[in-house]
Amino acid sequence: MPSTKTSSSPTPIPEQPSSAAAGQAAPEPSPVLAEVVRSGFVEGRHRGSLVVLAADGSVELAMGDIGAPVFPRSTNKPMQAAAILRAGLELSGERLALAAASHSGERFHLELVRTMLGEFGLAPGQVQTPPDLPLDPEEAERYLAAGLVRDPLTMNCSGKHTAMLAACARNGWPLETYLAADHPLQQLVLDAVRTAGGEEVAHIGTDGCGAPLMSLSLTGLARAYRHFVLAEPGTPERRVADAMRAHPEYVAGTRRPDTWLMRALPGTLSKMGAEAVQALALPDGRALAFKIDDGATRTLGPVLARVLRGMGVDDPVLARIEDVPLHGGGSRVGEIRAAF
Repeated sequence: MPSTKTSSSPTPIPEQPSSAAAGQAAPEPSPVLAEVVRSGFVEGRHRGSLVVLAADGSVELAMGDIGAPVFPRSTNKPMQAAAILRAGLELSGERLALAAASHSGERFHLELVRTMLGEFGLAPGQVQTPPDLPLDPEEAERYLAAGLVRDPLTMNCSGKHTAMLAACARNGWPLETYLAADHPLQQLVLDAVRTAGGEEVAHIGTDGCGAPLMSLSLTGLARAYRHFVLAEPGTPERRVADAMRAHPEYVAGTRRPDTWLMRALPGTLSKMGAEAVQALALPDGRALAFKIDDGATRTLGPVLARVLRGMGVDDPVLARIEDVPLHGGGSRVGEIRAAF
């Protein structure tokens, strides 16, 4: 039998043609929106895209690709909460704010989640959020020091999931499959997202909490927040906006920029999302949305403060949200700063 020889030389991998070689122009890189400055040296840059809408809804500022679909992550929560109201669930005040929340896992958040479960005859085990620690680092440290473990109710989306389950129970819809994209509740969410955003949803994925995630362009996302603050009183969209603005601690937490902004700037609707997405609308209908390409949420405050100053907002809260220090050896040696 002939012997089989093996070669120690690796098999060459064929080169993939570049987009230019294939006759396609290479995409333009997103503009730099933030810089990482350590000891006076720029050691990193964060690119992204950003849109600002004027009070009449027209585009006032565009940086990067503001028409491409993105996953808005938790900035979609106002639309999800509006769909819950359209399903006939009666929520208001702190409960409605918590339905639109990425809560920090502070005691008052977790207590209200458990209270709502009891009010609607639901069991904690029906909530299908993945087990997690509190979103707020200080709360997570306290939680672990108390000997507690990751829990579905501690996950930052547990208020939204509780409200979703309650809406399904009210309508006799299946509870076990409330996160399926074709579930009646999620179809209402899909309609709420595309109606508020004024465009079709190009992609549906799965969010970190397990719920269906509908894409929008940044322009559509800014348009959605403008739609919520300008909606007629009593409509689901306006009820959600009013609850979030009246109870921002339940939307975020006591140590979160969204809370600080909505407290300091009356009538402002503000919500961040994972992977560095931010949306905000002022009470006069001006709105903004941006996403940092690499998902660095540490850039949100500096970029948001810079945009709001450019929109004419002047308040001490901007200095608070833009202050993101870098440390070396236990001392402050730099910062994350906006770069436009």
